[in-house]
Amino acid sequence: MSTRPFIVAIDGPAGAGKSSVSKLLARRLGFALVDTGAIYRCVALMASREGIAFDDDAKLGELLGRVRIHFQVVGEENHVFLGGEDVSSEIRTPPISMGASQVSGRPVVRAGLLALQRRLALEAASGAILEGRDIGTVVFPDADVKFFLQANPEVRARRRFEELFQKGVDSSLEGVLQDQTRRDAADSGREVAPLKPAEDAVHVDSSSMPLSEVVQSLEQEIERRRASRGA
Repeated sequence: MSTRPFIVAIDGPAGAGKSSVSKLLARRLGFALVDTGAIYRCVALMASREGIAFDDDAKLGELLGRVRIHFQVVGEENHVFLGGEDVSSEIRTPPISMGASQVSGRPVVRAGLLALQRRLALEAASGAILEGRDIGTVVFPDADVKFFLQANPEVRARRRFEELFQKGVDSSLEGVLQDQTRRDAADSGREVAPLKPAEDAVHVDSSSMPLSEVVQSLEQEIERRRASRGA
């Protein structure tokens, strides 16, 4: 039996429910949670703070050598730390979301962060859940189970609008939908690691499913795979 931690890949567009589902699954299974999207958001935040253009490969490459990111569960939330600073809220603003989409399309950034993403998962004691847009296709193409979460655009935009509203971020549903459409196009159309389901991914449409039902559906499939692996 392999000694590698059990790897779960969860991909999908913004607003499909990846973060909520991944957080609950990690808690229920006792797995580590690696939010790869948050890693790219941290790069975008650093670049923004330092006045580095999101397409300046030379400066982005230099910046990557200084990135120090770690995750820590605080209460019931998976917080993101850049250095010693908790940037969990700051990296979720619309400008940084768009910036993350841009820097994630730069080959130098994707190559530079690939080893970090894999290391964070392989250091997990028993298993790890990674959420993002290219986990099952690039980061862990040999993941033990791959999921592709999706939902219709209107549902995804509504979820994102509600999330921003609860955090006190001034936005509109129309604006969120427009930003989402642009990001979907950027994520799916980039030449490097575009957003797409892995050929062997399990597709789950969460448009009309409550969170609990989505989580239970994924958990059942994970447990089935773990049993077949002998975990």
